[in-house]
Amino acid sequence: MNAGKAILAGLIGTIVMTLLTVMAGVMGLPMDIPAMLSSFMGASIVIGWLAHFMIGVVLALIYAYGFVNWLPGSPAGKGALYGLFPFLAAQIVVMPMMGMGLFTSNAPNAFLLVMGSLMGHLIYGAVVGAIYGTPQQGSLSSASS
Repeated sequence: MNAGKAILAGLIGTIVMTLLTVMAGVMGLPMDIPAMLSSFMGASIVIGWLAHFMIGVVLALIYAYGFVNWLPGSPAGKGALYGLFPFLAAQIVVMPMMGMGLFTSNAPNAFLLVMGSLMGHLIYGAVVGAIYGTPQQGSLSSASS
């Protein structure tokens, strides 16, 4: 496992996912993950942002340590498949803990929020996978050189 590459992949994947949630908010579908985290923890928004990025990095490290070698497909495909795991964890464990119900069922626009979450986690995973690459292949940038 290359921890440095996994951390970088997690940071960039989290940035891309965050940009997606900002765009969703502009279109009227609020998906402010740092605000949700800070509210749940009873902490400042800064703590929510730190938690959001820490989760993204930890999930990328888990991908690099435990998933990259056994998921099928290209690096981005492996990552997107991995994105299903944090998506399911968020919808089955985290959202109910935050009072939003299983698969965000207690929220207005539940279906759109779940689909937005799915899309965000698939994109996060694809970015993490593309940047991390595979142990044999390396990242996309080194594979193309």
